[in-house]
Amino acid sequence: MIDRVITSGTFSLDGGTWEVDNNVWLVGNHREVVVIDAAHDAEAIAARVGGREVRAIVCTHAHNDHINAVRELAERTGAPIRLHPADQVLWEQEYGDKLGYEPLADGERVEVGGCALEILHTPGHSPGAVCVHGPELGVVFSGDTLFKGGPGATGRSYSSFETIIDSIRKRLLTLPPETVVHTGHGDSTSIGAEAPHLEEWIARGH
Repeated sequence: MIDRVITSGTFSLDGGTWEVDNNVWLVGNHREVVVIDAAHDAEAIAARVGGREVRAIVCTHAHNDHINAVRELAERTGAPIRLHPADQVLWEQEYGDKLGYEPLADGERVEVGGCALEILHTPGHSPGAVCVHGPELGVVFSGDTLFKGGPGATGRSYSSFETIIDSIRKRLLTLPPETVVHTGHGDSTSIGAEAPHLEEWIARGH
């Protein structure tokens, strides 16, 4: 079972602040879930979780709009916070040394509701960006690495266009074309819908 909560708030980096809507994804069954990206509104996320156990709060990356509700949600649920340690510098911008997490590793499998979610390290949007692949579910949760229409933004600190293109080419476009891509913002898409446009993105330096 896959569920989405859309939350609203702000994203701040490099001295700027922008209003954003975020997709928070819940994956699991009637007993337990994994929350992907605790953004903005812990109360709304906890309400959607209901009485289920939260096995983990997985952060696709540590930009503040994807982690700014993680402390409250972890306190409410007792769930471990999971993040790739390459995003430590961004994590500290939000939480300093006041909040810890359990490191995520490329290739790790997170079990929930009878299925396994595989962690794919996909740097570029940020150094520790990951995507969460559910092969049995036919989905990948792409965070801000891949959207409907192209790669995530790389114009700010700690990001790289060349790196995100490399990640998308090697880690995402190799997935089955029917794989549904559930993104960190906006509408979902599929690997098959995005793959033909890779060279266009490179040409325009999107």
